[in-house]
Amino acid sequence: MAEEEADLLCTERYSAHRNRRYFQLHDGQLLQRSERGMEATQSVADVFTSVFLPQGYPDSVSGDYLSYQTWDTVQAFASSITGTLATQAILKGVGVGDNTATVTAASITWILKDGTGMVGRILFAWSKGSTLDCDAKKWRMFADVLNDVAIFMEIVAPAFPPAFTLIVCVSGVFKSIVGVAGGATRAALTMHQARRNNMADVSAKDGSQETLVNLAGLLVSLILTPLVAANITLTFVLYTLFTLLHLYANFRAVRAVVMDTLNQSRLRLMVTDFFRRGRVPPPRSINPREPILAEFQRRLTIRLGASLNSVLSSTYEYRRATENNRKNYLLGVNQNTDVVSISLREGAESIDLIEACIHAEIFHHLLHQDVSSFMVERATFIDLQEKVKSARDERLWDAVAATHLLVDQLFPRLLTEARAAGWVTERNHLGADEWRAQWSPQGKKSQ
Repeated sequence: MAEEEADLLCTERYSAHRNRRYFQLHDGQLLQRSERGMEATQSVADVFTSVFLPQGYPDSVSGDYLSYQTWDTVQAFASSITGTLATQAILKGVGVGDNTATVTAASITWILKDGTGMVGRILFAWSKGSTLDCDAKKWRMFADVLNDVAIFMEIVAPAFPPAFTLIVCVSGVFKSIVGVAGGATRAALTMHQARRNNMADVSAKDGSQETLVNLAGLLVSLILTPLVAANITLTFVLYTLFTLLHLYANFRAVRAVVMDTLNQSRLRLMVTDFFRRGRVPPPRSINPREPILAEFQRRLTIRLGASLNSVLSSTYEYRRATENNRKNYLLGVNQNTDVVSISLREGAESIDLIEACIHAEIFHHLLHQDVSSFMVERATFIDLQEKVKSARDERLWDAVAATHLLVDQLFPRLLTEARAAGWVTERNHLGADEWRAQWSPQGKKSQ
């Protein structure tokens, strides 16, 4: 029966590729289904998709999912190969194949290696755990570089028998840091990719992909291991080639991620574009420019959620900070140390944190940038920069008061354009500390 001869009752779809249309004959006796799409019939590709990709792909994940996972697969394969080279070197170093080696000595070396790694894991999580969410890309790249360094140390360790245990212990610490940083940032990226509250499914399928890649790496390693067993030159050649592939693939994977929440780096780029071009760029424009390696250029340090005693040191400064200030933060500047400290009011929300950081970024431009090319409030910025340069007070309280007025004027427009451009403002990764304060504006009595 031709579809055009029947009445269309309803349609349905399964994800983006599978579509069904339901028809009824004119005599009302027959319901007919027409199925279309690449996945109308089961195939090997269908099975592969259901096993290794999240349910509902691509609608259930972020738009950068495929490009990120592709490069992540390449880097995992390269890391699997170099990891095999390192394992072979470690086994040789602890005495496998050496008749003079003892089980006790090998066991002690392995215990020390694992023990120092555990201590390193705890210390790193304590010192850096709260920053991993904020700069997931940067920490992901850091973890992969450190992993390659650790593998190199394990490969060369057998060449230095007196220091073998020390080298593998340091390598164990590095790998434990890699485990913490890599695992935490992977969770942050998975949360970004999961668009239907399906983080568990995305994470599980990511694990399946990694397992498949590691299996492929093991099969290749079975071929390579006999070739490199007694050939140190080939070992280093393979390590160099696969390490370069590993780092390149990681760089491409991190660059493929398009985060729509604001951290300090993305906010700085967004605000700079707004000041210089008069518009807020979308996330896909900002993310490729986000730094993922250590920055060495001079920049202002922003301490968000700082204690009051880092913002204020006297009742005079308290009066200056709260004068005509109805915002949910107090901002203090120290020109000598290049630090902006921001104390947050109890109950401050994500919008307040974003506004406070934009206020701090204004001081970054006033202190270290050329504002004459700005398209937004150029005359005001030039006047403020002159005021900052001529100020004798290192805390710049006159400039702080003047910039409050500038923020009041600019922030509503900037916030509206940011939301329209696709930025999420209901949550952020600005790295606020936990201090919260209560204060009353000057001239008001505390309740």
